[in-house]
Amino acid sequence: MFIFMRVFFLLNITLLMANFIGPRCFWRINLDEIMDEYLGLSCAFILAAVQTPTEKDYFNKTLNFLKTTTNHKYALALVFAMDEINRNPDLLPNMSLIIRYALGHCDGKTVTPTPYLFHKRKKSPIPNYFCNEESMCSFLISGPNWKVSLSFWDYLDSFLSPRILQLTYGPFSSIFSDDEQYPYLYQMAPKDTSLALAMVSFIHYFNWNWIGLVIPDDDQGNQFLLELKKQSENKEICFAFVKMISVDDVSFPQNTEMYYNQIVMSSTNVIIIYGETYNFIDLIFRMWEPPILQRIWITTKQLNFPTRKKDISHGTFYGSLTFLPHHGEISGFKNFVQTWFHLRNTDLYLLMQEWKYFNYVSSASNCKILKNNSSDASFNWLMEQKFDMTFSENSHNIYNAVHAIAHALHEMNLQHADNQAIDNGKGASSHCLKVNSFLRRAYFTNPLGDKVFMKQRVIMQDEYDIIHFGNLSQHLEIKMKLGKFSPYLPHGRHSHLYVDMIELATGRRKMPSSVCSAECSPGFRRLWKEGMAACCFVCSPCPENEISNETNMDQCMNCPEYQYANTEQNKCIQKGVTFLSYEDPLGMALALMAFCFSAFTALVLCVFVKHHDTPIVKANNRSLSYLLLMSLMFCFLCSFFFIGLPNRAICVLQQITFGIVFTVAVSTVLAKTVIVVLAFKVTDPGRRLRNFLVSGTPNYIIPICSLLQCVLCAIWLAVSPPFVDIDEHTLHGHIIIVCNKGSDTAFYCILGYLACMALGSFSLAFLAKNLPDTFNEAKFLTFSMLVFCSVWVTFLPVYHSTKGKHMVAVEIFSILASSAGILGCIFVPKIYIILMRPERNSTQKIREKSYF
Repeated sequence: MFIFMRVFFLLNITLLMANFIGPRCFWRINLDEIMDEYLGLSCAFILAAVQTPTEKDYFNKTLNFLKTTTNHKYALALVFAMDEINRNPDLLPNMSLIIRYALGHCDGKTVTPTPYLFHKRKKSPIPNYFCNEESMCSFLISGPNWKVSLSFWDYLDSFLSPRILQLTYGPFSSIFSDDEQYPYLYQMAPKDTSLALAMVSFIHYFNWNWIGLVIPDDDQGNQFLLELKKQSENKEICFAFVKMISVDDVSFPQNTEMYYNQIVMSSTNVIIIYGETYNFIDLIFRMWEPPILQRIWITTKQLNFPTRKKDISHGTFYGSLTFLPHHGEISGFKNFVQTWFHLRNTDLYLLMQEWKYFNYVSSASNCKILKNNSSDASFNWLMEQKFDMTFSENSHNIYNAVHAIAHALHEMNLQHADNQAIDNGKGASSHCLKVNSFLRRAYFTNPLGDKVFMKQRVIMQDEYDIIHFGNLSQHLEIKMKLGKFSPYLPHGRHSHLYVDMIELATGRRKMPSSVCSAECSPGFRRLWKEGMAACCFVCSPCPENEISNETNMDQCMNCPEYQYANTEQNKCIQKGVTFLSYEDPLGMALALMAFCFSAFTALVLCVFVKHHDTPIVKANNRSLSYLLLMSLMFCFLCSFFFIGLPNRAICVLQQITFGIVFTVAVSTVLAKTVIVVLAFKVTDPGRRLRNFLVSGTPNYIIPICSLLQCVLCAIWLAVSPPFVDIDEHTLHGHIIIVCNKGSDTAFYCILGYLACMALGSFSLAFLAKNLPDTFNEAKFLTFSMLVFCSVWVTFLPVYHSTKGKHMVAVEIFSILASSAGILGCIFVPKIYIILMRPERNSTQKIREKSYF
C-alpha cells in the first residue's frame, strides 16, 4: 500500500511539473488593431444540440460564411470545440452541436439582438438552421465584454427566459454575480480566486514593496483591493498610490494629464493595472505619447503601450507582465485552421491574429534569435520555421463554454435517459431548467488537460501563467511565458519562474528595484516618522554598544556583557581584559617613579645614619627623622600594590597599607612640629613644659594616631572591605579589572583623618615660622604640609573625573607627589648642607648664625 501511494505521489508530481514543459515563447503579427473589447464590438452565437447528425461539410460552410468577419477568431475557437465534441463518440453520443445564429460582427454586419431574430427561424439566412427541435434548450455564447452580454440578457430575460441559457466569454464581471437576477447566465472567464496571492508572491519574489495600483471604481475593483491588501499585510508591501477610475467617467479624456502625472510619473517602478481600466491607460499613452519610461506593468490582460509607432528597446521599457489563467497547450488547431480556411500560403497564415509558437523543444533559443534580429530579418526567418497556433483568452473561454454545454447535456442524458422522450415533450423551458441544474455543478477536464470547475455559475481559477508581452517592432509582437503560479506546487513554493526567460524578456540580468526606502544595512535600524507608510522609513545607526546583524532590523540588539560592538556595529567582539600593568607605559612610568623615590629615600636615610653625630641630624630628634624617612620609603613602595593584576589580597593591602604608612608619616611630621614648637617655648628653665619635652611625651603622638587609623581600617574591613571589580563600560572594547574600595565612606574617612593631622601640623608649623633660620625646621615642616594638603585637595576632583585604570594612576601619582613633597621640603635642604656644604654642619657655625 505504501509503495502504491508513493508511486501515485511521484506520478502526480511528474504530471504537475510537466505543465511547465512546452512552448514558452509566442509571437504574432500586430496590425495595430484596437481590441474588440475597447471598440464595443459584439460577437455572439446561438448553439443547440440536435439528435440528427450534421452534414459532412457543415462546419466548412459555416466557416466559409464567417471567415471574412472581423471576429473570425472567435468563430474558429467555437467551431474547433464543436468539431472535437461531434467527433468524440464518448461525449454526447447520437447528438450533435450546431450553430443556429451568429450575431453582431460575427457574420460581417451588425445585427441587433431583437426578439424578432430569435423567433424568425424558418426565414433565417444562416445555413444549417434546424427547425425541428422546438423542445430543446438553446445556448447563447456572448461577448467579448460585459456590456454586450448584458444587452443580450435584457432581451432574453424579457422574452425567452428560460428557453435559452447564456454563457459569456468576455472578462469576468462582478455585475453578474447576483444569482437571483441572473440565474441562467454563466461567466466562462474564471473568477480570480488566487490572483491577489499570485501577484503578491511574484512581487515578493523580486523584493518589491512600493507598488502602484489602478483599479476600476466598482465592486470588483474594491474586492480586489481588499484581497490584495490582505495578502500584502505580512509581506511588507505598500501602495505608492491607489487610483480608482470609473469606467463611465466621461471627463476622462479631459483629465489625462492629471492621470498621467499621478500614475505614470509616480515614484514607483511597478504598477498593477486591474479590471476594465486598460482602455483608459492606453488612452493616456495614445493622447500624450509621453517619453518611454522604465516601468513594470503587472496586468491581467495584454497592454500595447507605450507606443506602437516605434520599436521598443530594452534600455527604456520593460513591457508588461501579465497574469493569465493557466491553460494547456492546444494540439491540432493549426491543422484545423489551415484545413478549413484552405490557407496553404504561409504569408496569409502568418498574418492571422492568433498567437503562434514554435512546436519543438528549442522554443527559448528561437526566441533569442527572434529578439536579436531586426524586424525584416525576423519576419523572413519566421517564414522558414515550423510553428503552431494557440488560443487567445477569450477563445479559451469559448472553448470551455462549448465543452461545458456538452458535458452538462451529457450528464443530463445519462441520468434521465428513460424520461428523455417525455421531457422533450414538455418544451424548451423545462429542458433548459434541467440543463441549468447540471451546468451549475459542471466539473470536467477538457482535452487540453485543464480542470474546469463550475461553482454557482462561475469557474474557479487558482493557477496562472506569468506572461511577458513586448514589441519586437511596430508590427511584430512577442510574448514569453516566464513562469507559473500554482498553490499546488511542492515544498510550499507557489511560483516557479524561468530565470533565463526573464533575462531574455527584459534584457537585464537583474530586475529593477521598486522600494520606497532603500534597505537598512547591518549596523542600522529602521525608524518610522509620523505619517509614513510601513515600507517608508529612515535608517538610523544603532546606539552605542548595540548591533544589527541583518538588513532592515527594527531593533538593535545589546551585546553580551563581555562583548562589545565593532565600529560598523554589525557584530559583537570579545572584549579584551586590561588593567594598570607594568607593561603599560603609564604603569611603567609610575613604577619607575616609585622605585626612584624609594631609592632616593633610602639614600637619604643612609646619609643621615652615616652623619648621625652631626648637629644638623641631631638638631630635631634624630629618631623621628629616621622613622619619617622609613615611613616615606614605605609610602613610595606601597604604590606597587596599585600596579599589576589585582586580586582580593592586593585590593585590601592597597588601601590599608596606604592609610597606615601615611598616618605614620604624617603623625611623625606632627610630632616633629610639636617638638619644634615646644623647644622654643621651654627655653626658660622655669617652665613646666620642660619636663613634658624632656620626657619624650610628643613621641606618643605617633602610636596614638596610628592606632586610631588602624581602628578605622579594621572597621572598614569588617563592614565593606575592598574587592576586585570589573568595569565593562569605561573603555570601549575592554574590560578593566580594578579594585573597588567597597566603601567610599571609609576611604574618605581615612583621607579626612590624614587631612586633620596634616592641617594640625601645618597650623603649628605656621605659628613657628618666625623662629631663627638656623633652628627653624618649622618653615620646612610648613611647606611640606602645604604641599601634602595641596596634592590631596587636588586629588579629589581629578579622581572623580577619571574612570578605570586612570583612577588608579591618579591615586598613585597623589601618593608619590605628597610623599615626594614631604621628602623634598624637609630633607633635601639638610642633605644639601651635609653633602655640599659640610662646613656649615658644625656647632660653631650654628652659634655664629644664631648670634647674627
